[in-house]
Amino acid sequence: MKRLRLKLAQYLDERKISRYALAKMTGIQYQIVDGYYKNKPLRYDVYNLSKIITALDCGVEDLFEIVEEADP
Repeated sequence: MKRLRLKLAQYLDERKISRYALAKMTGIQYQIVDGYYKNKPLRYDVYNLSKIITALDCGVEDLFEIVEEADP
C-alpha cells in the first residue's frame, strides 16, 4: 500500500532550521510543528501546510513523498 509521508524533519535538518524557529515563523503552535516533524498526524491541515510552505519558500513536492508500505 502506498502512503503519503511528510519529510519536514529532513527538510528542516538540512537547512538547520529548528522546530521552534518554524513555529515562530508560521505562528503555528510548537506542538503541531513537532507532530509534523515526527510525522505523527493522521490528517494534515491545509492551512498549516500552506503557512509552512510559505515560510520555508518551498513547494509541496519538497515536503512530501510517497512510500510503499507492507499491507497490515
